[in-house]
Amino acid sequence: MGPFALHLRSDAPGLADAVRLLYAHHPAEIAPPWATVADVHAAVLRAGGLRRWWRPQVRFHLEGPSPFQPFPADHAMPLLEWGMNFGVSSRANRYLMLHAAAVAAPDDSALILPGRPGSGKSTLATALAFRGWRLLSDEFGLVRPESGMMHPFPRPTALKNEAIDALAACIPEAQMGPRYLKTRKGTVCHVQPPAASVAAMARPAWPRWLLAPQYEAGAPVQWQELDPMEAFLRLGGGAFNYELLGRTGFDAVARISDDLLGCWSLTYGDLNAAIAAINERFGVR
Repeated sequence: MGPFALHLRSDAPGLADAVRLLYAHHPAEIAPPWATVADVHAAVLRAGGLRRWWRPQVRFHLEGPSPFQPFPADHAMPLLEWGMNFGVSSRANRYLMLHAAAVAAPDDSALILPGRPGSGKSTLATALAFRGWRLLSDEFGLVRPESGMMHPFPRPTALKNEAIDALAACIPEAQMGPRYLKTRKGTVCHVQPPAASVAAMARPAWPRWLLAPQYEAGAPVQWQELDPMEAFLRLGGGAFNYELLGRTGFDAVARISDDLLGCWSLTYGDLNAAIAAINERFGVR
C-alpha cells in the first residue's frame, strides 16, 4: 500500500473475501510469517472462550497485544481498516502525516483536502479519483520532510452514513464493499480505490493547492480564499505527528504553506456540482 507493506493473518469469517474485493488492485502474496518483511504485522483473530460461539467477536492484534476493544465478528473489515490506521500513525514518523485527504492532477500537482470528520473530505476525494484525479489518500497525507513531496497511500475509502448513497449516486461505477451497520461510527462502507490510482502509488506528487471542504446539505458551491497562515494552521494543527517531529514538522508545514499556489475553503451540498467546479478551476478533465 504505497510505501508500506502489511503482513496480515486472520481466521475471521468473511474477512478474506472483503480484502480480496477492496484490495483487488494491490500487489499481494501469500508467505509464511518467518519469510515476511513488513512495516506492520497485524492479525484479526476470533475471540476465544464463550465469545467464539455466543455473539462472536474478533480482536485486532498489532505485533502482540490488542490496542482496541473487541468488535463483533461481522465487523472484521472496519476493525482491520481502523487498526491499520493506528499501526501506520504510530510507526510512520519518517513522514509528516497530515490529517487530510489528497488527490493528484495528471501533472502530479497535489490538492490537499484537510477537514474534520464529517466535513466530506473523504467522499469528495474519492469522487475526484474517478473524475480525472488520482487518489493519494483519503486520510493520511504523507509528506517527506526532506523533499516536501507527498507520497501516495491509496487504500479503500471508509464512507459513513449518508455519504455512502451520495457517492453511489454520483459514481455508479465505483466498486463498493458490504455495508456494516451499527458500528461505532454508524453505517460504514468501503470503496475500492481506482486501479489507476493504485498503479501509480509509487509516483509522488507536489503539494500545490489546499482546499478545505465542508459539506452542508442543500448548499450551493461557494469558494472562499484563505490566508496562507490559515493554511499553515490547518495543516499543522491537524497533523498526526506534528508535535512529535518538532522543528522538522514545523519546517515541513511552513514549506508546504509557502509553496502553495492557492488556498480556499469550499462549501458544497451537491457532489456533482462540487466536482464540476473543482475540475473547471484546476483544468482537469
